[in-house]
Amino acid sequence: MGTAEIESALVLHEDVAEAAVVGYPHDIKGQGIYAYVTLNVGVEPSEELRKELVDLVRKEIGAIAHPDIIQWAPGLPKTRSGKIMRRILRKVAANELDNLGDISTLADPAVVEEIIDHRANR
Repeated sequence: MGTAEIESALVLHEDVAEAAVVGYPHDIKGQGIYAYVTLNVGVEPSEELRKELVDLVRKEIGAIAHPDIIQWAPGLPKTRSGKIMRRILRKVAANELDNLGDISTLADPAVVEEIIDHRANR
């Protein structure tokens, strides 16, 4: 099972525009599943929606694949060619904020600050 399968399950929900999944250090499991989810315009994040997404992943893939953390993201850090910079997402999920590396190639570098400010794993 890879991150692509979990991302595909998340975007099956009608309210989800896009999703990116990375691993992060988990005290009990060793590695947990951290999902960044961008919602469609006009959709407000809620605990009910979070539960729906977890249930959807459980139904589509299985309980082993459900995200431990879901962070609502205004957008995902992408290069100008549209590639998601997962390196940045992994570092934010692991709270390794001191060395995010070069973000000058991002289409919208401001999205990184928003993701950091709203991170769910503090």
